Amino acid sequence: MRVADIDVWVVNVPLTTIFASSFESKAGTTRTIIRVRTDDGLEGWGETMHGRPTAALIDRIKDQFVGVDPRATAQIRRTCSMTPFFYGYIGYCALAGLEMAFLDLAGRAADTPLHLHLGGAVRDSVPITALLTRGDAGNVSRADLPSALAEKAREAIDKHGFSALKFKGSTDARFDVSVMRALRDALPDLPLRVDPNAVWSVPTSVWAGRQLDEIGLEYLEDPCQGLEGMAQVRAQVTTPLCTNMCVVRLEDIAPAVRTGAVDIIHADVHKWGGVGPTMALAATCEAFGLGLNFHSGGELGISTACHLQVAAALDRLDYAMDAMYYLAAEDVLTERIPLSDGKLAVPQGAGLGVDVDLDRVLHYARRNEEEGDHTP
Repeated sequence: MRVADIDVWVVNVPLTTIFASSFESKAGTTRTIIRVRTDDGLEGWGETMHGRPTAALIDRIKDQFVGVDPRATAQIRRTCSMTPFFYGYIGYCALAGLEMAFLDLAGRAADTPLHLHLGGAVRDSVPITALLTRGDAGNVSRADLPSALAEKAREAIDKHGFSALKFKGSTDARFDVSVMRALRDALPDLPLRVDPNAVWSVPTSVWAGRQLDEIGLEYLEDPCQGLEGMAQVRAQVTTPLCTNMCVVRLEDIAPAVRTGAVDIIHADVHKWGGVGPTMALAATCEAFGLGLNFHSGGELGISTACHLQVAAALDRLDYAMDAMYYLAAEDVLTERIPLSDGKLAVPQGAGLGVDVDLDRVLHYARRNEEEGDHTP
């Protein structure tokens, strides 16, 4: 079995709500879709982040994989070890998407799901987090936003049965604290999180952290930039700190532990460069006594299936994982991954366990050609 050709598309898929964070507001998600075909007629699918820049890099490097056995992912990773050095996140995302397609191929060739190649599943479903943003409240006054958002949160919990909720924060820490207070009043027993994407200063983060200590959060995610800033905040608040922004490589873990900057690290197959590095991250977190969760960057069904396969194979799953999948209005799969009682089912088919509809891929690729990327 050898790689014969690789195709790449960038797709735009609408969301059911306006996704508003501290740095963007968007009505859709942009993803890069990869199809790898072999000389014996098999195909595997991958998905990754950052749209056109990632697709351009995959187009640039893909020819070196033609003729390669797609099951030799460690060899492929070594061949491309310098790609993230020169291209940063885009490099990690490109390699992750390709590896995902290769792993899907390997699983389909063996007629086994990916989780069996990772040691086997210890769970058949994975709890996910309700995701709340300012866009969920619609057109209400700023003064009414906290109560409106609390009501939307309660509706999401009642509808889907989520076991945790995350609010995407803003540049205004005082406003975000008021939202978290409203959420705690509305949902007194539910684990809560807030993520302002590192836009607060250290003093503001300390102030907000002390206010949030009184509310009782599961964790505060990336209130400020950098390990030094996070360490200063962590020394002055009791709420655990989580990151997907200042610990982004295995080399970052030692200084994070030494400075006491974080308690929980977010895995992400795309941002960490693939399933292999993500499994290494999980083992390292366990060795250092750090919590582990999963970041979400607007995944469609292919990437969501991959995260579910990885999460299913982990001995520890400390938190309901982030997954924007339920917010996507449509998908590129032939059938959506079912959500029930706040959990996504782990696909049990070969490879990633899901089937891709090429017509849908082409349809949403045309939307990207018309609209451009939704990603920043």
